[in-house]
Amino acid sequence: MIKSPSDTLLRSILHSSTSFACVGVSPNPVRPSHYVARYLALKGFRVTPVNPVHAGTMLFGRLVAGTLLEIRYPVDVVDIFRRPTAVPGIVEEALQLDPLPSVIWMQIGVTHAEAAAKAEAAGLIVIQNRCPKIEYQRLFGELRMGGFATGVISSKL
Repeated sequence: MIKSPSDTLLRSILHSSTSFACVGVSPNPVRPSHYVARYLALKGFRVTPVNPVHAGTMLFGRLVAGTLLEIRYPVDVVDIFRRPTAVPGIVEEALQLDPLPSVIWMQIGVTHAEAAAKAEAAGLIVIQNRCPKIEYQRLFGELRMGGFATGVISSKL
C-alpha cells in the first residue's frame, strides 16, 4: 500500500527544494515529462533533464545528462518519468550521488515498493504516483475549477 503524503509534506518539499533531476524527460513538447519539467523550470527550479538518448543536447537552457551520475551539483529531487521496472536502477544511481538528494518523486502511474523502501531506508523521502506540477498548482493556488489554470481573469461564466 502506497502511503499518501500529507499536503504539509508536499508543500514543504516544493517550498524548500531548488533543483530537480527529471529522469526520462522528453524533448517532445506534447509529452508530460516535457511540460512538467518546463513548468518546474519556469517556476524557478534548477531542472536538469536526464535522458541517455538525448544526452549532450540542450533542453530548458540546460545540458541533458545521460545519467544522474553525470550531474555535478547537488540535486534536491529526483523526479522519475520512467516505467516502474526502471525505478530500481534509478534509485541505485540516486543513492550514489554525493550529496544524496532529499526526495525520490515518482510520477503519476509510477510506483515501486522495493525501490521506495530502499530509498527510505537511506533517509530519502519518497513520493509515488504524484506529479509535482499538479501538486504545486494545487497547493499554491494555481489550479482552477476543472483542473485548468487558464490565466484568464473574467467575471463572465
